[in-house]
Amino acid sequence: MKPHKEMQREAKVLTNKALYQAILSLQNEEECSQFFSDLCTPAELEAMVDRWAVVPYLNEGLPYRKIHDITGVSVTTIGRVARFLTIGNGGYKTALDRLGPFNL
Repeated sequence: MKPHKEMQREAKVLTNKALYQAILSLQNEEECSQFFSDLCTPAELEAMVDRWAVVPYLNEGLPYRKIHDITGVSVTTIGRVARFLTIGNGGYKTALDRLGPFNL
């Protein structure tokens, strides 16, 4: 591997860590809203909101079509979220456990 590729990879790892630290530094919903509005395009933010919107319904075991009817989120996106909810890295589960039940 060429040395500059390895340096780029290391920089990417450090930048990822810096982004997560920046997110962890936010102290309330308003700060999060401001940060994510600056960081993401409206479409990117909408995609993240859509994904999170289906998590509690999937966790309750609702069928994909019912979740689609409630949220308007595509069945494809619901399936993708379901896959990560069950065999992902545990991020959705951690957030759900810490937030407890919530209603949308």
